[in-house]
Amino acid sequence: MTGYVVLESLFTAAEVERLRGVAEQVHAEVVAAAEAGETDVTVWPDGHRLEKVRGTTIHWEPDAVGKAVRSLSPVSQLHPALDELWDEPRLVDPMSSLIGARAGRFVAKLNFKRAGVGSEFAWHQDFPYWYCCAGDAAYDIATAIVMLDDNTVANGAMTLIPGSPANGPVRRDPREPTGLLVDPTAVDVARAVTVEAPAGSVLMFPGLMVHRSAPNRTASDRRSLLYCFQPAGRPELSALTYDPERLAALP
Repeated sequence: MTGYVVLESLFTAAEVERLRGVAEQVHAEVVAAAEAGETDVTVWPDGHRLEKVRGTTIHWEPDAVGKAVRSLSPVSQLHPALDELWDEPRLVDPMSSLIGARAGRFVAKLNFKRAGVGSEFAWHQDFPYWYCCAGDAAYDIATAIVMLDDNTVANGAMTLIPGSPANGPVRRDPREPTGLLVDPTAVDVARAVTVEAPAGSVLMFPGLMVHRSAPNRTASDRRSLLYCFQPAGRPELSALTYDPERLAALP
């Protein structure tokens, strides 16, 4: 079992074009609010700068010249078109099969790998971060990535380790200051698969999937909407508190 699902061209070209426009509108509005000074700044142990603006956190690209957004989270509350995707059967039905329960909301994000500056994301599992927020309920959280642009090796498409969710939490890198990234020596890179797919495709995988993404070295953006689902009726991420001390309970 690979542990992931790829649904190619799930959304039409017209739907994707609309979502791209919404993504850029939301980006412009949040960044404008940040530039107006409406922020609460946090710097993570790895030096990455985060700013909370009207309930949404901007994660800035750490090494870009000038300011470039790496991600925004949460985002579905910022535009009706983003909120509607929570109830989209093309997402909800296969996700419900993946997690084994009717899929409900956890958090939605917008990722931006901007042309030439979109940075690498090292080997990791989403699970440790979710676990620090949701405890054992994190085992049931999975992500649907809606690709707003073609995903290629050159622009940093997602690379996965098929079957890795079956191994549970993987040893984390003791040299990495957040305690969230996978120890690269624990990754069997010979099994790695990079998921290349056209815009409008969707990649789904559970929080225990070991994955990474390379930098975007092309002249075009690679943007993605990430909808993280969990069994319906559970608290959303916005209602939870991140507790890094929970990491001690993981391998």
